[in-house]
Amino acid sequence: MSVLKVIEVLGNSTVSFEDAVKNVVNEASKSVKNIKSVYIKDMQVNVENNEVVQYRITTKVCFGIMDTD
Repeated sequence: MSVLKVIEVLGNSTVSFEDAVKNVVNEASKSVKNIKSVYIKDMQVNVENNEVVQYRITTKVCFGIMDTD
């Protein structure tokens, strides 16, 4: 039987939403092992002078809980 845990993680990028997701996975994987999936809950951009300057996402990162037996 699998047991999974979900945490909320915010990420950003100056390049794209896809890059923001990659940043979330890269940073979360430094302290969370066994990541299974990332659900994008919310997306937004920061705009300056009519140009997109930052892509922001709110995600739910799902990972397996490992047994210590």
